[in-house]
Amino acid sequence: MEQLRDYSDERLLQGCIYCGAQDNTREHVPSRVFLDKPYPENLPIVGACYPCNNGFSKDEEYVACLIEAVIAGSADPTKIRRSNIAALLDRSPVLQARIASSKTFDGTRIIFEVEHERVKRVLLKLARCHAAYELRQECRGEPASVWWQPMALLSEEFLEEFNSPYAIQTYGEIGSRGIQRLRVVTVKLANSDGDEHLLHLILNDWVEVQEGRYRYQAIDDGGFVRIKFVIGEYLACEVIWEV
Repeated sequence: MEQLRDYSDERLLQGCIYCGAQDNTREHVPSRVFLDKPYPENLPIVGACYPCNNGFSKDEEYVACLIEAVIAGSADPTKIRRSNIAALLDRSPVLQARIASSKTFDGTRIIFEVEHERVKRVLLKLARCHAAYELRQECRGEPASVWWQPMALLSEEFLEEFNSPYAIQTYGEIGSRGIQRLRVVTVKLANSDGDEHLLHLILNDWVEVQEGRYRYQAIDDGGFVRIKFVIGEYLACEVIWEV
């Protein structure tokens, strides 16, 4: 990842990104359980207190293992495509059994019963980190919406909109990393009479942390913070806060 220095007002974000207590540890976002070795350089880091920093690990392991089990159709480590997740399941028989027991077959397809609160907890954690790191936004409160869905179940039209760069209407925090990542493009338009004019757009594009493993888009525009991310090119996620 490209390393960008944050030039926004440091007073905007104080203490643990999750609870506001003293941020005496540093946390990578995304967590390495969602990535493969060798890990990317310059991973985003946010401040967190020790209890919060360690309070998400079990849920993150569950989500990472669940995604790979769904893709494989099994929680058997020998059938998991990612070696680090296979090793995690192998040394965590309780987690492996928990995921395996949630598997059913309805006669046409394999279905895994999802522990939705655990998934939501992890997605909120990731989104709050991206909002803090990219936008200098403190999003500790409840979001307006939390959404996730396997990409294979989304329509082509929805996927095209979801994956597109976002044309911003208003600027977020000046000096933030999100502002620095914006790019200007010029589009030539022509009307029915053949008259042409130029349209200048300011685009907020995706940040790819590791190809095929994790990417995100952090948007601060017109009274809302919208964080989109994709885990393993399988699970599309979106969290929105009104600010």
